[in-house]
Amino acid sequence: MDKLPKIALPAVFILILAVILISKSAVTIGSGEAGVLYKTFGDGVVTDKPPLGEGFHIVAPWNKVFIYEVRQQEVFEKMQVLSSNGLEIKLDASAWFEPKYDLLGKLHQEKGEAYVQRVLLPTIRSAARSVVGRYTPEQLYSSKRDAIQVEIYEETHKIVDDQYIQLNQILIRDVTLPPTIKEAIERKLKQEQESLEYEFRLVTAKKEAEKVTIEAQGKADANRILSASLTDKILQDKGIDATLELSKSPNTKVVIVGSGDSGLPLILGNN
Repeated sequence: MDKLPKIALPAVFILILAVILISKSAVTIGSGEAGVLYKTFGDGVVTDKPPLGEGFHIVAPWNKVFIYEVRQQEVFEKMQVLSSNGLEIKLDASAWFEPKYDLLGKLHQEKGEAYVQRVLLPTIRSAARSVVGRYTPEQLYSSKRDAIQVEIYEETHKIVDDQYIQLNQILIRDVTLPPTIKEAIERKLKQEQESLEYEFRLVTAKKEAEKVTIEAQGKADANRILSASLTDKILQDKGIDATLELSKSPNTKVVIVGSGDSGLPLILGNN
C-alpha cells in the first residue's frame, strides 16, 4: 500500500500525457473539406500525395493539418469600372469556384489560405475592367450583358487555372449606370421602338394598298376580257333566254308586239 502512490502518480501522469498526445494527434475533417499536412520535422507541406479526405485521422502531434473547403463556393464582388467612353459603371458580380483537389498542397504552399483574396478577386477585377472597357454604356445596358459575362469568365479562367483554382462560372448580377446616362438610353430605346412601330404600320399600309390595287386590276382585266368576248349575237341570245324566263312568271301578263330596236321581243303588261 505504501508503494501505491509511487506507482499511481506516474501512471496518472502517463495517462494524462497520452490523452494530450491523442488530442493533439487526432484530426477530424468534415464533409466537403480536405486537409493539407505540414510536417514540422520533414519537408514541410506535403505536395506529392493527395490531401487528407473526410473523416478521422491520426497524425504526429508535432505536425499540422490545414483544412480547406473543397466543394463549390461563391464569392461576391462589387466593382467600379470604366466603359469605352470613360463613364463609370458599377458592376455586381459573383464567381463559382473551388480549389483543385489534387493540387491543394500546392495551393496552400504557394498561395495560402487567403487565396481567394490574393488571387481570385484581383483577377476578377482586372478581367472586368478589361472587358467592360470595350463596350459603351448603351451596350452594357441592353444587349451585351451576356457577352461581358462570358468574356470576364474566359479571361479570369485563363489566369486562375494555373493558380490551382477551378473557376466554374462568372455571373453578372447587376450593371448600374449613372442616372442621367440611364435615362438618356431609355429615351433613345423608346424612340427606336416607336420608330420601328411606325415603320411596321407603313409597311402594313403599303401591303394593304398593294392588295387593293391588285384586286382592282384583276377585276378590270376580267371586265375587259368579258367585254371583248361579248358580241351582238350573244347578247341577243341572252336577252331571248331572259325574256322566256320572265314569260313563265305567274304574275306577269306577256304581250308581244313586234320587236325592239335590239331585235328582242317587247313585253307589255304586269299583274
